[in-house]
Amino acid sequence: MDDDGQRRRLRTGFDETAEAYERSRPVCPPQLFDDLMDAGSLSPGDRVVEIGCGTGQASVPMAQRGLAVTAVELGADLAALARRRLAPFSSAAVVTSAFEDFEPAEAAPFAAVAAFNCLHWIDPHLRYAKPAALLPPGGLLAVGTCHWARPADADSFWFEVPDDYRAVGGEGGQMLTPEAIGPWHLPPEAEEHFYEVVAARYPFARTYRPEDYLANLASQSGIRSLGADRSAELLERVHHRLQARGGHPITATFVGQLTLGRRKADLRR
Repeated sequence: MDDDGQRRRLRTGFDETAEAYERSRPVCPPQLFDDLMDAGSLSPGDRVVEIGCGTGQASVPMAQRGLAVTAVELGADLAALARRRLAPFSSAAVVTSAFEDFEPAEAAPFAAVAAFNCLHWIDPHLRYAKPAALLPPGGLLAVGTCHWARPADADSFWFEVPDDYRAVGGEGGQMLTPEAIGPWHLPPEAEEHFYEVVAARYPFARTYRPEDYLANLASQSGIRSLGADRSAELLERVHHRLQARGGHPITATFVGQLTLGRRKADLRR
């Protein structure tokens, strides 16, 4: 299977674990969303289209800040959970669709297009061109990402668990320290459409119950790409490792990233 076929296959798999995805995916800290509003010059009532909202991990914080979010989600079960979470916000809506096929229901312009942990799943030919087409000149592209990290003083679990990945033929490289993960910048292919104005990083931590950490692993595309047998073996190995430490909660470290770009007035440049 070529890279494009693999991308299209894996991006649909999150819907198979929607409940696990909902309860175990990390949410970036409030400061990131505050900076999105302030540095992005967004105001309550501004219309935002969100690419690949999942179950609303970023949709809800944006709606809480008064943004009128149109969240686009490919997976029907993920979209249903997002609708439930966004129900208290009258200006928020969820559209079940691939972003590549999304067409706005009304002509009013969007102030921003936001993508959290999903831009890499979009067709490379439309990844930046379609957000640019939805925005007026000066409109905002907001890209959020979240990376696992491992502090030097992390629990020994984080130093040992890569052995379990290698045992099943997966990638078992050591995670970077938080300090080694810098801001993410718009790549060259975005420069036809956007110029970068902000790139920031936000270290944070989340404590998981063992069952929720395993649920997070089960929802990850890298785990699912191993195939049913090897992913099941990996999850069983990690389960035993968690049991060996007494079943106590485990604290994971992350680095969130926020990158903001403005749509160029002349897209030929």
